[in-house]
Amino acid sequence: MHRTPPLAASTDNCSMTSAKRPLPLVASRPGAPASPERKRFDQLVAKIDKARARLAAWREQLPQLAALRAARSTALIDEANRLRRALAQRLDEMAAEPGWTRTERRTLGELVCELAGGLVEAGLDDEAGSMKALFNRHADLDYDSGTREDLQAMKAMIEAASGVDLGDEEAASAEELMQRARERLGAAAEAEAAAEPPPRRRDRPNAAQARREAEAKAATQSLREVFRKLASALHPDRSSDAADHERRTGLMQRVNQAYAANDLLALLTLQLEIEQIDGEHLAGAPPQRIRHFNKVLGEQLAEIEAEIVDCEVQVCADFGLAPGRPLDPTKLQPLVERERAELKAVVATLEHEIAATRQRDTAKRWLKAQKQALREMAADSWPF
Repeated sequence: MHRTPPLAASTDNCSMTSAKRPLPLVASRPGAPASPERKRFDQLVAKIDKARARLAAWREQLPQLAALRAARSTALIDEANRLRRALAQRLDEMAAEPGWTRTERRTLGELVCELAGGLVEAGLDDEAGSMKALFNRHADLDYDSGTREDLQAMKAMIEAASGVDLGDEEAASAEELMQRARERLGAAAEAEAAAEPPPRRRDRPNAAQARREAEAKAATQSLREVFRKLASALHPDRSSDAADHERRTGLMQRVNQAYAANDLLALLTLQLEIEQIDGEHLAGAPPQRIRHFNKVLGEQLAEIEAEIVDCEVQVCADFGLAPGRPLDPTKLQPLVERERAELKAVVATLEHEIAATRQRDTAKRWLKAQKQALREMAADSWPF
């Protein structure tokens, strides 16, 4: 049986980092070889510029993908669900007819439960609950009782594996149960950490630890130093007239946004814009200072790349693709066309199955094939 494909997922989870192309931040001194720190700085600037452009493309394309998917797939999804309801009702009618063997009646009941239960699980039952009623008519255990039993078994498994008591209150869904498990596990970890004796304090950190702490502190100070220089130069109180006040206010808003996002590259770009620094000034910065910049830029690049991965994972989940598959945000339309072709095939299969149930001889052959398919499905299925 064919389960309901999901409609377009929300694209709001993919956050946006400014995609404005930065001004050139590095200008090598004529004849002077670049230091390793400068080379690393140049590489990071180029990578951030490229990553920002890619993230901007994702941000632009995801809403268009959602709109295209809704326009191309929604009607087919609705038709497939209508046919699933019609097939479930037809199988229910067949089960009430004489002339079926015990095995065939059992197969009919299993097929009704598979179709009707899938629609109920997906939240696609009608207001009268007709699909749940069909399920209950043919199942050994009614839908709600079966769901409670499944959740209890899932709860027992989680408790046995984690050693955490999830309480006696019934969960309404597997998602609610998993959320409760995460909260209880987090609370247990905090309690365990609080109960442990504090680690023995070292008289002094080792050299590697001290170096890492010093570098992290210096990187933060470098970011703060650039921010302070900009804030001092751009303060609106220093404006000469209304137009200058408006310009300073706009620039200061960009400074505040960049500083809040730890966006060193944007702050350095703003310094270039207001001529606080130039390429020669930056090229002549001491290696220690460039290393501090590199640490902040490396963290900034990692954040942008993580946002890109979030977008890719979202699309993979929406279209049933293997996680980690490289995707080009400008070439996503074929995914919609592939999904549309699959939905057309689902609709055609359901229409064929309904037609097969109209005649007794074709219905018997179809039931025999479905019985085998149900056995294979049961062999491959997980408990939850």
